[in-house]
Amino acid sequence: MKDAVGSLDALKASDPAVYAAIAAEEERQRDKLILIASENFASPAVLAAQGSLMTNKYAEGYPGKRYYGGCQHVDTVENLAIERCKQIFGAEHVNVQPHAGSQANMAAYLSVLKPGDTILGMDLAQGGHLTHGSKVNFSGILFRVYPYGVDRETETVNYDVVQKLAEECRPRMLVVGASAYARTFDFPRFQQIAKSVGAYLLVDIAHIAGLIAAGLHPNPVPYADFVTTTTHKTLRGPRGGVVMCKAEHAKAVDKFIFPGIQGGPFMHVIAAKAVAFKEALSPGFKRYQQQVIANAKVLAQGLLDRGYKIVSGGTDTHLMLMNLTNKGITGKEADAALDAAGIIVNKNAVPYDEKPPAVASGIRLGTPLVSTRGMMEAEMKEIVGLIDRVLQHRQDPAMLEEIRTQAKALCSRFPFFHTY
Repeated sequence: MKDAVGSLDALKASDPAVYAAIAAEEERQRDKLILIASENFASPAVLAAQGSLMTNKYAEGYPGKRYYGGCQHVDTVENLAIERCKQIFGAEHVNVQPHAGSQANMAAYLSVLKPGDTILGMDLAQGGHLTHGSKVNFSGILFRVYPYGVDRETETVNYDVVQKLAEECRPRMLVVGASAYARTFDFPRFQQIAKSVGAYLLVDIAHIAGLIAAGLHPNPVPYADFVTTTTHKTLRGPRGGVVMCKAEHAKAVDKFIFPGIQGGPFMHVIAAKAVAFKEALSPGFKRYQQQVIANAKVLAQGLLDRGYKIVSGGTDTHLMLMNLTNKGITGKEADAALDAAGIIVNKNAVPYDEKPPAVASGIRLGTPLVSTRGMMEAEMKEIVGLIDRVLQHRQDPAMLEEIRTQAKALCSRFPFFHTY
């Protein structure tokens, strides 16, 4: 097998330019504090599976029902991925073929909806996701969309308001999930709302899948018709998607993944998904997720103690949203200054933001990746201090360079992947 597997030495010899870019990216990931909530480091085993020669195999169809010969071994890994995912989440049916979360959501929508049907989803500007009805996304183009958001005062979902909106717009599907909402969703209440208006319930757990897998966040599978997720982020697997659904929707979901919106599945990625699901079933994974949440709470509280505003006043999950309006700083300015100091975040709109998305009033922070490296509460307190100094001295290049050195020194104390 050794002769058939690619290596970076072979890449260096054949394409020095691409090799140099990968080497530079490795250095960036190693030496900078990455606090992007949707990013993580996959394990060496996940990377090995994704970089394997299973990338060579065409396997249109499903296990035991392929349109190509020679699929017995890829059938094995796909079945492993399916069964492990079912074990984690308790789903009746699982499709592990979606290339990404967007395709997972598209298949779930199209399995029961027609173009022009109404969906009710969380507003992107208030924490939702592009695929939950944004007008520039397929979800907003194909369907009639009504958005719900968060209460202006509490900055959390008001379920009575969602109920009222549902009664007004009578959606065919209620969509739950977010990319920048730090509080726990009440899935039984969402199910109650959906049932009251005869709507399907779809829950997108892309951000919180790892927390759910570890039993540290409520599981929507018993309440929802469809549950979709990515397999990276907190789940710490390869980049990809999954659809889980009630058995009654299985045939329609599978049909809309293939041949509906995709052709051949990425079997190397599905192999890596199987590995990630096995890791998620381990005791160490739960310890890791406990640290993710503990780190997030320390990070949020430390910033609050220094006078920064955290949307909704804190976090129940792996992420938080900082509203920098009271500091007179835009998200764009903070993003750039922190990057210059070796701390990577992303600018993000805050609820009822008066600035355009390209500028934004906030930044989003998350702890999955730094927790994967083994950083704990003491390091979060150190990071709070670094962030505060950057934002206070954001126009001082010498200070930013000094902090960059300190951030690199902090990273040097931790490996890429810590074993919990």
